[in-house]
Amino acid sequence: MGFFSFFKKDKDVQQQQQEQQTLESGMAKTKESVFSKISRAVMGKSKVDDEVLDNLEEALVTSDVGVETTLRIIERIEQRVARDKYLNTSELNKILKEEIVALLKENDTPDFSDVEIDTSENPYVIMVVGVNGVGKTTTIGKLAYQFKKSGKKVVLGAADTFRAAAVEQIDEWGRRVGCPVIKQKMGADPASVAFDTLQSAKAQKADVVIIDTAGRLHNKIGLMNELTKIKNVMKKICPDAPNEVLLVLDGSTGQNAYEQARQFQAATQINALAITKLDGTAKGGVVIGISDQFQIPVKYIGLGEGINDLQLFDKVAFVETLLK
Repeated sequence: MGFFSFFKKDKDVQQQQQEQQTLESGMAKTKESVFSKISRAVMGKSKVDDEVLDNLEEALVTSDVGVETTLRIIERIEQRVARDKYLNTSELNKILKEEIVALLKENDTPDFSDVEIDTSENPYVIMVVGVNGVGKTTTIGKLAYQFKKSGKKVVLGAADTFRAAAVEQIDEWGRRVGCPVIKQKMGADPASVAFDTLQSAKAQKADVVIIDTAGRLHNKIGLMNELTKIKNVMKKICPDAPNEVLLVLDGSTGQNAYEQARQFQAATQINALAITKLDGTAKGGVVIGISDQFQIPVKYIGLGEGINDLQLFDKVAFVETLLK
């Protein structure tokens, strides 16, 4: 164990091109939808006026950017119009891109490709939460693959002991990726599984531990108490654990993803988000709104079924691709 950065910073040109192609293809439906709405917003207009801004506001809200974030974006564009006195509608896409990027940068969330992690004493522990059906276990498998590809030793913990399928899924991902999976029998205490996982990971001098948790409805108080118990038990092995509580959200659910984020934020200390299934939806604007509103960084985005289709979220690249 030692220091490592999230995935590989010194990517070759081919890998960078592949990731950009994945981003572009994964965002194609959202891009087409947003572009058509913006085009309608400026149709027949030569300058950005109140009517254009009203139409743009509607376009962003219906693209699941969210009302609060949309209003902030519109206010910034209004300030540009007032300052510059005249803005041509042909410039609107460029201005929109600049203001969204600026807004997201102001949140001051980290660029995770530059974050270095010290695992000399304890492994980096990620506890993954989220409701059933959002792609939680698949995200865990893809994360494990990315870390393994970067040369990290990874241990998985199957602490969703309420669904046999959940344990089977993570077990299969462990075999596929080449990671040990710590598990117990169906119905076992999830906190006990987490405890065993961290003990095993320390003994194996693992770099990363990823713990799956139950995905029952987010408004059930029992689940939230259970997450707290898991966190407390893990601290007995690694005082800083979990280093990361990663909430997985399904981007295709649009406004429902916002509600899940609110519920989990209120119930547990989430410090990172993964937004999945963006390739199959026109609701990718949810990434912008959630990144802006919750002050919890979107860390990963899922752009397809392939094992390489999970990416670290790059604010600039995302907005550039969406409004290209």
